[in-house]
Formats: sequence, structure tokens, C-alpha cells
Amino acid sequence: MVSILVLIYIVFISLGLPDSVFGVAWPVVHNEFGIAESFASIYSIVTGLCSGGASFVAGVVLRKFGTPRVTFVSILLTAIGLIGMSFSPNIWIMMLFAVVMGYGAGAIDTGLNNYVSLHFKARHMSWLHAFWGIGVTLSPAIMSVFLNGEQGNWRNGYRVIAVVQFSIAAAVGIMLPKWLKKDKDSQPEKAEETVKEKLKLSDFKGLLPSILALGFYCSMEFIVGTWGASYAVNVYSIGADIAARWVSVYFGGIMTGRLLSGFVSDKFGDNKMIRIGASTSAVGILILLLPIGSKALIGLFFIGVGFGPVFPSVLHAVPSRFGKKFSADLTGFHMGGAYAVGFAFQLSLGYAATGTTFKIVPYVLAALLCLMVIANETAIKKSTKNIETEEL
Repeated sequence: MVSILVLIYIVFISLGLPDSVFGVAWPVVHNEFGIAESFASIYSIVTGLCSGGASFVAGVVLRKFGTPRVTFVSILLTAIGLIGMSFSPNIWIMMLFAVVMGYGAGAIDTGLNNYVSLHFKARHMSWLHAFWGIGVTLSPAIMSVFLNGEQGNWRNGYRVIAVVQFSIAAAVGIMLPKWLKKDKDSQPEKAEETVKEKLKLSDFKGLLPSILALGFYCSMEFIVGTWGASYAVNVYSIGADIAARWVSVYFGGIMTGRLLSGFVSDKFGDNKMIRIGASTSAVGILILLLPIGSKALIGLFFIGVGFGPVFPSVLHAVPSRFGKKFSADLTGFHMGGAYAVGFAFQLSLGYAATGTTFKIVPYVLAALLCLMVIANETAIKKSTKNIETEEL
């Protein structure tokens, strides 16, 4: 099982690679295509709907084909999407390939998060998501190299990232027979029933606030990931290549937060880790509000560190809050709902900031952080009734 775990760590890098590349390239892409900067929100909402849609049906797909097969095909889809986007002559073709990438990302995200929450301890969930942090940190760093200069060749940045993605897909393909042999979940169930026939969402107390908590978190992560570079360029008047590096610092903060939280998550538990993360992010937001010029961008790092334990902790808590029987479906609902909420706020922020000023970003993040904390505490309180019901 050790070799499979190592493979999953590598796969989590592939999860992160596509997530941050668009936002850092956008200041150059929208100029090349001659479209408004706010169009990034339209692009993101389309890809988000695809990822969310894939997440909602992931439970059925995973039961039928198994996590290993879904992982392999999903990585291939994201790689194809990336390479297709690099050759796109206009934004519409780019969005078409982004749809392909979105479907791949949604399926693999749900599958692996559920797989890890069922088979491994909380520390592995944190460390695995730290490897996602490696992916989202690498892609802006790679893109910043190609954005250096007046024109900025964002297409080559996409191609390099696509090559890395294809390489990871090849590694999964080589290990696929061994993974299938060891994974009981890879065998299709004979008596397959639909989610509607088996699952009643009303039976799970605290499910909605739990999904909302993850949604408010994703709203913040998406906003900084997509609009962080534009925020830095517009508010602090720095170049697109430097802004891309600041976004890389933010994602590096997420990676750092997840690496550190892995050492203490088993001791503190999911709920306490979420609270620690929220408090650290609040410090980062306060730094952004300080009148210290571009030095305030260090707040992005602290925001990232605080974000680190939140996402893996919420997902790792799904089986303990709502039971293992429907964990794949409920993880999918968490992911799909989070994408829907996240991209809705990202879309709204995009139009609001481009129509007014990007200086509103820290205030929006502060409001969303408060909403996340309230929703999560409500979920904790209500989900205890699920445990009491199981004991009866």
C-alpha cells in the first residue's frame, strides 16, 4: 500500500497544477484576446460548473469504475485541456478546452479526497493537500518565467504545465494494474442503486452548513487565486510577472500550512484545525489592510498558511460527521456545493472590483471568513446528532 500512497501524493501535485495557472496568466491573456478583465469571472464560473457537476455525480461514477480508473482518466482530461488551451486562437476555444479540464478536475478531486478520508489518517490528508500546494505553487512560478517581458508568452507556460500533467498521467497508467488489484473499491458493485434511491440528504443533520462552510472557504481561495494577480497589479502598480510571483507566495503559504498542520492534525482533530486556520487567515487579511505599500502583500502568505488546514480538515471530517456509508456521495456534494458557492462569489467579486476598485478584496475576504466560521460551528453542533442516531 506504500507505493500506492506515494503515487497518490504525486497525483495531488497534478490536482494543483491547473488550479492557479489561469489567474496569473489572465492579465496578459485578456489583453491578447482584446476582452475585458472582468471576463475572467465568466470563464471561471463555466469551468466551476463543470467541476461542480462532475463532483455531484462522482459518487455514482466512483462506485461503477473505481477510484484508480477515474483518477487516470481525469488526469488525462486535465492535461488535454491544458494543451488545448495553449493553442486556442480566442477565448471561446480556450473555454471549450477549459470545460474538458473542469470535468477532469471535479471527478479526480472528489474521488481522491474521499479515498484518502476513508483509508488514511488526518495527517496524510493534510500532507497530501500540501502536495496539491506544490502543484499550485509550481504553476504560477513556471508561468512567471514565460510572462517576463513586454509580450509575455503565456502559451508556452501552459504547454510546460501540460507536459508535467501528461507525465503524472503516465505514472498512474503504469501503476494502474497494481492499484486496481489492491483496491477493493475498484470493483463495480453488482447491486448498484442510484443515489436518489439510497440517499436521503434530509437524514444528515448539519450537512448544509458544512457544505456552506467549505463553499465560503473556496470563495476566498478562488478570489485570491484568480484575482490576486490583478489585485497586486491594480492596487500596488507592479508588473504582471511580479504579481504572478506574489500569487505563487500565497499558494506557497497554503502548502506550508498543510505541511505544518500534518504534524498536529491527528492530535488536535479536524474541528480545531479549522479554527486555527481561520485565525491565521484573519491575521493575513489584517496585514493587507495596513498602509505599508506593496510590503502588505506578505499578508497573502499568512492568508495561505491559514487556508492550509481548512479544506483538508472539512473533507476529512465528512465520514466522522455523517458516516462512512455515503461518504463518496457526500464528499461529492461538498465539492459540488463548494464550487457553486465559490465561483458565485468569485464572479460577483470580479464584476464589483473591475467596476469599482480592487481595494475591496481584503474586506470581502474578511466577510467570507466570518461566514465560514459561523457555518462551520453550526455544522459541528448539528452533526453531533448524526453520531447520536448511529449509536441508537
